[in-house]
Amino acid sequence: MSHVRTTGAIVAATASISISMAVFSYFLFFKKNTLTLASNKKKKPRNGVVGAIGNTPLIRMNSLSEATGCEILGKCEFLNPGGSVKDRVAVKIIEEALESGDLAPGGVVTEGSAGSTAISLATVAPAYGCKCHVVIPDDVAIEKSQILEALGATVERVRPVSITHKDHYVNIARRRALEANELAAKNKKASQVDGKDPDRMNGCKCDQEKENPGFLSHCNGGFFADQFENLANFRAHYEGTGPEIWEQTGGNLDAFVAAAGTGGTVAGVSKFLQEKSPKIKCFLIDPPGSGLFNKVTRGVMYTKEEAEGRRLKNPFDTITEGIGINRLTQNFMMTKLDGAFRGTDKEAVEMSRFLLRNDGLFLGSSSAMNCVGAVRVAKALGPGHTIITILCDSGMRHLSKFYDAKYLSQYGLTPTATGLEFMSIK
Repeated sequence: MSHVRTTGAIVAATASISISMAVFSYFLFFKKNTLTLASNKKKKPRNGVVGAIGNTPLIRMNSLSEATGCEILGKCEFLNPGGSVKDRVAVKIIEEALESGDLAPGGVVTEGSAGSTAISLATVAPAYGCKCHVVIPDDVAIEKSQILEALGATVERVRPVSITHKDHYVNIARRRALEANELAAKNKKASQVDGKDPDRMNGCKCDQEKENPGFLSHCNGGFFADQFENLANFRAHYEGTGPEIWEQTGGNLDAFVAAAGTGGTVAGVSKFLQEKSPKIKCFLIDPPGSGLFNKVTRGVMYTKEEAEGRRLKNPFDTITEGIGINRLTQNFMMTKLDGAFRGTDKEAVEMSRFLLRNDGLFLGSSSAMNCVGAVRVAKALGPGHTIITILCDSGMRHLSKFYDAKYLSQYGLTPTATGLEFMSIK
């Protein structure tokens, strides 16, 4: 009987353990599924192409971090649907214009751009029922205008001239918006006289439109995006990019650095971060031929390239595109900067190849210059600091110039470095 009681006890104990394990497994399974469902709820599909813009990842740039002893992090803006940081600006400009009534549904958004902003406008405009007309300098990489045309925008390529010239690409873009508005008003008046329905304006043709083939395919007015002076540019980064960086780092960052073209990115991010913590240092990295470095460091907008009358083919004496300028924009005036650094074309070219070899990052010219800036800041602050920069766009839009061996050799910019010796790092 003792043997039977012992066996029964063992069976009972085994059954009890089995039940306990089953209950435990159930709760583990239930908890796991609950967490999975909660996670899935957080990852809802985004609302169209506009909903996919922003919230880009912040990545550690391993090679630069290890070489400098700092944590150098890059905000991957090239992962936006339109391929650049300018997607944020395009959305903000169009939404504010539609809300204010300056842009009518079905209207034409015009812009003078060196490429990225135009591509972003052409990408998102259809999502708002609008069209896009772009005026672009004829020395910009040809693939940019090809992308624009593929996106359905109409493109005018014009020769580079001073911003004070009436035929500077920005000034032409402004005129095109006025022409579109005049055309819309003329057609509206004609339709009212003829007793036609004003809502059918989109299908109308008139003499002025015939004189501009391919420029206006409808008569619903135009809006000049004005990325240089429109503070929607600044707000896109003050309300979006800056807060994202703060959240992604948990506020644990020491410095931010970026180049400026319109000034919107560096202004919006720097102002937001310094309002969150005055201890965060913000810097500009400036390419050759731009006057912003001297403006920040000496208070005077000046560059020796202008004084000597010595320039390359493009307006700012640099092969980098979309950065560098010789005037103060409304957007740049919103910056909160602690200093500025100079970068060279050779450094930008070498940096792009270094990052491609060591990190698998295929970056455009302005992104490469930003990384030059990040290393400059790391050397100035010393090891142990966290530094953020913007990876504006990829190298895909820079194949015919920045990544073209023949083009680079014409200006003595053929990359030769094997490491970071071009930044005086062994």
